[in-house]
Amino acid sequence: MSNSDLNKTLEVNKKQAVFYNTKKKNLPTKIWSNIREKTLKGIRRELNILQGSYNLHKSWFGDLKDKKVLDLGCFSGNYHSLFLAENSKQYIGLDLSESGINRLNKKLEHLPNAKAVVKDFLSEDFKEKDFDIIYAYGVLHHFENVDLLISKLNEKLAPKGRIISYDPLETSRPIWLIRKLYRPFQSDAAWEWPFNRKTLKKLDSNFNILEKRGVLGHAKWYFIVNLLPLPKKTKVNIGKKWHKKDWEKSNASMSHLYKCMQLTMHMQKK
Repeated sequence: MSNSDLNKTLEVNKKQAVFYNTKKKNLPTKIWSNIREKTLKGIRRELNILQGSYNLHKSWFGDLKDKKVLDLGCFSGNYHSLFLAENSKQYIGLDLSESGINRLNKKLEHLPNAKAVVKDFLSEDFKEKDFDIIYAYGVLHHFENVDLLISKLNEKLAPKGRIISYDPLETSRPIWLIRKLYRPFQSDAAWEWPFNRKTLKKLDSNFNILEKRGVLGHAKWYFIVNLLPLPKKTKVNIGKKWHKKDWEKSNASMSHLYKCMQLTMHMQKK
């Protein structure tokens, strides 16, 4: 990978750091964030998708007592940050946001094996390596240059090290269209690159995909069911049935995975 590719990404990440420190969003980005947080996150909670994903990640972590863990793009701490810090041999939280890392470090003060640092994952300033687990919740899609990302992940992982990720997809045609219409007005467009089919193929070629689960495939249409004059229990049962189908079929079928809006993966260094 050329130095120009790296330098370009580092410059984008500087802008990203400012964005997440200030949280200044234009109106279209605020509207999209509101839809994502209140509608999609609401659906994930109602259908137990959110907690189900967290539970799956915890099972993928396994026994952490001898593991060195990188919590990549953790901001002030995600759902599993404290669990990882309290149970691993060594924990490092990494983010571009100084305000987020300052808040996380306060939560880690009682843990001698844990720290959080403000550095760019791609920068030479971040010298830590040999991670047994890299936890990247909502992070990997922030890298436009997938080849650069893959190279750095492999550089930082220990032999047989694993990546546990959760990211948005744009492989579903309706979602692809919505994102394309929204993108010209998006405040954070420079570092928002939901996975497409090409990205998924590159990840599959460079890592052993131990397990993958797509969500909000059929279940993304649950918001329409919510508008129907049906008992709430009936609506939820329909949504959970659709989610179960997405969850089970996406691990074996790429065609079904492509219908989903989000993806969680358990990958291992080859």
